[in-house]
Amino acid sequence: MSDFSMYHALGQGSPNPNGPQRKNEPNKFRPPVAASPGGYQQAGSAAVGHTPNQYIGTPNPNTPPIQEQGYFPPQPPPAKQNESGMNNITSQMGAVGLGVDPAGQQRPHKKKDRHAYHNIEGPGGSSQAFNGMPQSGTATQFLNQNTPQLGSGQWASPQVTPAMSQFPAAAPMYSPANPASNMQHAARQGTPLGGSPASTSQGRVDPEHIPSIPKSRDAPAKYYLEHVYPTMEHHLPPPALVPFVAYDQGNSSPKFARLTLNNIPASADALASTCLPLGLVLQPLAPLQEGEQPIPVLDFGETGPPRCRRCRAYINPFMTFRSGGNKFVCNMCTFPNDVPPEYFAPTDPSGVRVDRMQRPELTLGTVDFMVPKEYWSKEPVGLRWLFVIDVTAEGINRGFLDGFCEGIINALYGDEKDKSQDEGASQRKLPPGSKVGVITYDKEIHFYNISPGLDQAQMMVMPDIEDPFVPLSEGLFVDPEESKAVITSLLTQLPHMFSEVKNPEPSLLPVLSSAVSALTATGGKVICSLAALPTWGPGRLFLRDDGNLHNTDAEKKLLTTEHPGYRKVATKMVESGIGIDFFMAAPSGGYLDIATIGHVSAMTGGEVYYYPNFHSPRDTLKLSNEIKHTVSRETGYQALMKVRCSNGLQVSAYHGNFYHHTFGADLEFGVVDADKAIGVMFSYDGKLDPKLDAHFQSALLYTTASGQRRVRCSNIVASVSEGAAEAMKFVDQDAVVSIIAKEAAARVTEKPIKEIRGALTEKTVDILAGYRKNFTGNNPPGQLVLPENLKEFSMYILGLLKSRAFKGGKEPTDRRVHDVRMIKSMGPLEMSLYLYPRIISIHNLDEKDGFPNENGHLNMPDGVRASFSKVEEGGAYLVDNGQVCILWLHSQVSPNLLEDLFGEGHTSLKQLDAFVSSLPVLETHLNAQVRNIIQYMQTNRGSKSLTLQLARQGLDGAEYEFARLLYEDRNNEAQSYVDWLVHVHRHIQLELAGQRKKEDSDSLSSTASTFVGLRTPYWG
Repeated sequence: MSDFSMYHALGQGSPNPNGPQRKNEPNKFRPPVAASPGGYQQAGSAAVGHTPNQYIGTPNPNTPPIQEQGYFPPQPPPAKQNESGMNNITSQMGAVGLGVDPAGQQRPHKKKDRHAYHNIEGPGGSSQAFNGMPQSGTATQFLNQNTPQLGSGQWASPQVTPAMSQFPAAAPMYSPANPASNMQHAARQGTPLGGSPASTSQGRVDPEHIPSIPKSRDAPAKYYLEHVYPTMEHHLPPPALVPFVAYDQGNSSPKFARLTLNNIPASADALASTCLPLGLVLQPLAPLQEGEQPIPVLDFGETGPPRCRRCRAYINPFMTFRSGGNKFVCNMCTFPNDVPPEYFAPTDPSGVRVDRMQRPELTLGTVDFMVPKEYWSKEPVGLRWLFVIDVTAEGINRGFLDGFCEGIINALYGDEKDKSQDEGASQRKLPPGSKVGVITYDKEIHFYNISPGLDQAQMMVMPDIEDPFVPLSEGLFVDPEESKAVITSLLTQLPHMFSEVKNPEPSLLPVLSSAVSALTATGGKVICSLAALPTWGPGRLFLRDDGNLHNTDAEKKLLTTEHPGYRKVATKMVESGIGIDFFMAAPSGGYLDIATIGHVSAMTGGEVYYYPNFHSPRDTLKLSNEIKHTVSRETGYQALMKVRCSNGLQVSAYHGNFYHHTFGADLEFGVVDADKAIGVMFSYDGKLDPKLDAHFQSALLYTTASGQRRVRCSNIVASVSEGAAEAMKFVDQDAVVSIIAKEAAARVTEKPIKEIRGALTEKTVDILAGYRKNFTGNNPPGQLVLPENLKEFSMYILGLLKSRAFKGGKEPTDRRVHDVRMIKSMGPLEMSLYLYPRIISIHNLDEKDGFPNENGHLNMPDGVRASFSKVEEGGAYLVDNGQVCILWLHSQVSPNLLEDLFGEGHTSLKQLDAFVSSLPVLETHLNAQVRNIIQYMQTNRGSKSLTLQLARQGLDGAEYEFARLLYEDRNNEAQSYVDWLVHVHRHIQLELAGQRKKEDSDSLSSTASTFVGLRTPYWG
């Protein structure tokens, strides 16, 4: 790491034209200015007032994790840019491939040239020649940082994610005998503007200049701290991981729905030229952020909400009224409907209803409609929660039963901390009307009567597991507040009650059948624990994970279930409106056949929480938090979903965890909750009219936990253009990645994993080659040109190839199938984290990081790239991929840092408790910073709880997981980021030369020949 300090030393003396401005407005979003590279600071980090870093020997000014500060020789302050310089930059932009006209053409900047207008004020050229190379214009590295494209968030200006256009091309004048250092690489400017990172003979890829995901997240995150996201004015949503407050203007917030293309080509051929999927990622019950308006609940009485007579679309802001308000024209199918008399209001001269502003359904993109009896399948009641608890030997011995019971008590009544805050006032954790029940099982099933009148719970044993029935009519489901004493004492005693019995083999299928019988009348949600493979009674499973089948065609059998019993109980559950979440622990890393058992939760819309090496003191907090989250998040049950779209489009596929008996039918969910998302794919059944917009509406009919039958309606609009060039400017990268990942996960049971990996690589090449071929004008063939909005796409796909779901090599089938199902149901935020973890260095935090700024927003440090080359000696890093959070400590970490973080007396790694799961609360500055950062990260993720796992260098096994998550390095049986780009670029060049298919059949052996079958709607 010696050259690292050199970079920083280099930047210290350079005049910093941006410094003073930043000091005066610490958290304001910066205007698009590319100042001279010498004074360039990473977006938003104050360049002044750094405290020396007390944790590293040399008083090295506090280095932000993005190591960009001083790559450039000192430069004079920027001079006023003259007009010719501006044209020069634009011409270079053409070469860089940012969607502007070919180099050299001058043209006025119109509003529609959304990518071509670059408001850059900066020096016309750099102050000195570097490495003897001629100068032209500004430093190429900075060319595309300031491309505020309309529609993208205006954060685009400080976004330092240079497109791939910054690589030195193969220039005959420069073939280095001694490779340049990173610093020289960065400061080099060449005539060949933006060359290729690929395997040209002299060109080299500089890892510093390939698109960086942390930067693409940090800049918008800073912008959205101070700005809201208006859903109609901006046409491109913020990156999925960025917290933002959406202002609903009639188009649904990206939290509920994200379209892959916010501008849709008019014809199937135009879409095919991009190779992009046309799809929608829906998360209908997504949680709102503080500061957002709650979703309004509208009641239209017995008649229900107004709907189109022909296509049954619900009333929404894009329907138009005519004939003085007597007719409304459907925005999906253009059918003119009569307005019901009770809904009539006159229209003003412009055709707008006079009461429009008082009608949330005509002004907001997402609303809830209360619905009358014809929408009911059974009388809606408050949600019934049934806790089904495994009391076999393994769960008792390993502390899993203790943790599970403790978790239920916390979920229902809160823990000690909550009690002290409420000061004795009992606050309901479940919505009014909800009830809970408890069943335990080993080889037998035990029901509990927990009526409030009893002194203690009454247990009834059901030894006949061949044909179990429910022996209780009263007392199985009770109000948790009324029976608080009975429930608490039962759950506290359970671990002791069964510690003498200890049956080693659980019998799971009969207990699931009993749960269905108990909940058939009402529907509800089952939360079931399991700590050993159920090898007893009907539905017994056996160890079928045969290591010899891994990486063979037969592996796909291990990733699905053929078991008729579990398939049948899953179907019954969905029909009765019941869903199930499993909490599965394999304390000794044993096999649990998640493929079979998890099938039940996947079909019913539930979730599997999996603890592959459950260790009692360490994982109990995570278990407890996750049970609490499951119970407290917004949950609906007995749900049906329908997605409608404009004439000219049709739904071609759904991907997610749900039950779908025939293609045209509605999707059915036993339960649906705030963390679940589904992908919907569309195809053309005609041509769209470029003069009109394309509309999409998702309607989720569900019963809330408090017992109301509602429809959650989300409306999305996209503009339509004749060709695909405009569409490329409004691509939502997170939605594209989510749709491709969900489709890949859906294929796992049909195709060998190896073929799916090949298909993902093909898809990446298709998309980037399609862009290169059709939309970039005349770039030199040696350049890898990336679409502005898909710069990080190839890294996300590499993350997908390295994920446990798809990676090559040995992977236990339980883990693989768990991750495959999780990908099918996770929302874009959780997906983004899963495919590229968030890494924060905590040994060099600025003193202000981790504390609120003057506006009350937490200052978050910038992220670090997921590569070991970015890890500093003596460093400490938090790595969070949305599933686990690892605190990695370098073997040379400073004793002062350990004391500040873990308390007095902890001065060496060996003195730390390996099983710690959270930080102690100390008075030190660093401890408070890191706890605040962790708390912030906890609010910005999916369904998994954030607890720490220590990975001390050279001491803990979790270090392997840390290494696995460094996705930019070579690991997980796949290439490093740089090699992957070189590989992709080589195939793009072959595609452009028309030689790709021939070459592929050699390089990908026989798999390429099967891709033709995979190319159905878009899968390539």
